[in-house]
Amino acid sequence: MFSTRWLLPSCFLWTSFLASQENLTGYLQPQAAINYSLSKTYSHNLSMAKRSFFIEEGDFGARIRHVDLVHFSNLKLADNKSIALGVQYRFRNNFEDNPNELRLTQQYNFTKRPFVIRFGHRFRAEQRITEPLTTHRFRYRFAVDFPLKGEKLNVGEPYFVGGFENLLSVAKGNSSEYDTRISGQVGWQLPGGLKVQGGIEYRMEDYTSGLPQNVVFLLTNIQLSL
Repeated sequence: MFSTRWLLPSCFLWTSFLASQENLTGYLQPQAAINYSLSKTYSHNLSMAKRSFFIEEGDFGARIRHVDLVHFSNLKLADNKSIALGVQYRFRNNFEDNPNELRLTQQYNFTKRPFVIRFGHRFRAEQRITEPLTTHRFRYRFAVDFPLKGEKLNVGEPYFVGGFENLLSVAKGNSSEYDTRISGQVGWQLPGGLKVQGGIEYRMEDYTSGLPQNVVFLLTNIQLSL
């Protein structure tokens, strides 16, 4: 039903748009994750990600910004509904003069698949805890995913995942901050419960301020489901 022919021109247009933006920062972010189920309704997710600059203050380079370790516990309420609790630790002062961060996450997710395309809605509340400050963040993401060959995803076939997310960050003594994120990734379902994905994400951070920041991520992701 779907073809990959539109992916190359879309990526070219998106890259051209990003390259024209001012206040641009670019990151490389590889991630590896393991999903494992303890029952039909309860599962865990463990992941590790590294974020490195490839565009910093307008210059190309390579410098690690931080490393994240993340754990989520997921409880399925129905076939298309789930809740989750997450804990994340960000190692940052090993690489630059900024404090490490502990992040707590509460999540509700539900999906709907009327035809081939699956639609997902995710709501998150987060507490980002650092030594000087605690920031509360509220997030909503709308996502779509679908196979790029046929109507059902089979082993060895590609798929597409896209998302749009809005975020609100509030902290005592600071002005509220609004961010927007748009992402697109192409993945492959491989044997043994393995998936590999790659794509791009664009973020406009603090877009209500006088000087919003444009951030682009080049993403790679390996997921193993046990």
